[in-house]
Amino acid sequence: MSAAVVAATQPDRAGAGEPVIEIDGLRTAFGQHVVHENLSLTVRRGEILTIVGGSGTGKTVLLRQILGLTAPAAGSIRVFGQGPRSGNARQRFALRQRWGVLFQSGALFSALSVFDNVALPLRELRSLPESVVRDVVTTRLSLVGLTGDDANKAPADLSGGMVKRVALARALALDPELVFLDEPTAGLDPTRSDEFVTLIRRLHRQLGFTVVMITHDLDTLFALSERVAVLAEKKVIVCDTVEAVLDFDHPFIKTFFLGERGQRARELNAAREQEHPDDGKP
Repeated sequence: MSAAVVAATQPDRAGAGEPVIEIDGLRTAFGQHVVHENLSLTVRRGEILTIVGGSGTGKTVLLRQILGLTAPAAGSIRVFGQGPRSGNARQRFALRQRWGVLFQSGALFSALSVFDNVALPLRELRSLPESVVRDVVTTRLSLVGLTGDDANKAPADLSGGMVKRVALARALALDPELVFLDEPTAGLDPTRSDEFVTLIRRLHRQLGFTVVMITHDLDTLFALSERVAVLAEKKVIVCDTVEAVLDFDHPFIKTFFLGERGQRARELNAAREQEHPDDGKP
């Protein structure tokens, strides 16, 4: 038996472009401090959407609300047509099996081996034989460029790049339709960052999942994003292609995208696409 056993339990991925996440009129407040007000956003099936914003705009808070970890003060969030905090325990558990999360630091369990970290989501199902778990873990590690020898290592023995790969393998363990990437290249040197971006792009094409990414790294943003949602003034002020966002007149966009750092990232991405024309955006 193989990873196909897990994949067979997943819903059909037909319907590219239909809404996967729908956020409408969201309000987030901590006491008198309002973080989001009337925030709306739609994520389409199959795309890579990047969320950016200045410090304090609530990017991570928004991600936690989409995952159902916290509740907004008002408004609605629907993922695959279901509220992440609605329904009974069985329905919420089933919904969580349809997404995977790559946390900024990797968030590997230090007491578990690489193999057991990736196996954890599979074992939580309590329905798969260990032989299937072994096959799926081996397949996922291979997908991210790791070997059987790596499976026996402890997280403390891994480089930063390997931690990211193991965390990505774990996020993909259940063959999710939706993958959340929280600062996926943070802490990586430029070479490892480029390698990880290439890996994400390849897996997105190969597996067809939808991506919601939070990043402040412009190289990563330009290399991967199909659309960019900009958080400012407590809401999404624009959500469009990178080119359209660059044309949007707002102080944050001018500072973030059009300064020296943004210009350097655009030039690097243009050079990369010219050198590898078949390895461009998804």
